[in-house]
Amino acid sequence: MTERKPAGGSRPELAVLVGLQAAGKSSFYRQHLAGDRPGSGSRGHALVSKDLFPRSARNKQRRQLRLIDEALAAGQAVAVDNTNPSPAEWTPLIALGHAHGARVTAYWFPPDLAASLERNAAREGRARVPDVGLRATHQRLRRPSLADGFDLVLEVRFDGLGGFDVRGASGPR
Repeated sequence: MTERKPAGGSRPELAVLVGLQAAGKSSFYRQHLAGDRPGSGSRGHALVSKDLFPRSARNKQRRQLRLIDEALAAGQAVAVDNTNPSPAEWTPLIALGHAHGARVTAYWFPPDLAASLERNAAREGRARVPDVGLRATHQRLRRPSLADGFDLVLEVRFDGLGGFDVRGASGPR
């Protein structure tokens, strides 16, 4: 795939959320990435998540990549809200983002298995993940790095006040 410049010449962000189920990724998306940012002149990130696809949907990965491709081609920033636990999941995302000239940022949610299990237990219906699935993700989960091809890696933790603390190599953002 050849590099394509987004509409309008701006460089959108492809935000790849990396962490366990019930780690706060979706809440972080809603608080920090979903809406318009006053004064920034940019609209929020389009949400792409396999959780939003019907359970019976086929080729979820292909569908996800198509949705990301379409949004980036239109110059829209995108957030991929899945567990994305390893290079097997994030490598195709990085390649697609870079093909569009996007800045690809990993938002790393360091694992706290006990807390994720507790938050997951409070979920209902489709939102609740079987504990075995959460533990399996924990086994595969790997911290993303710049060496993986990300342009930026930020660490996200709960701030204890209902929000999040986001830090990169140079401190809070």
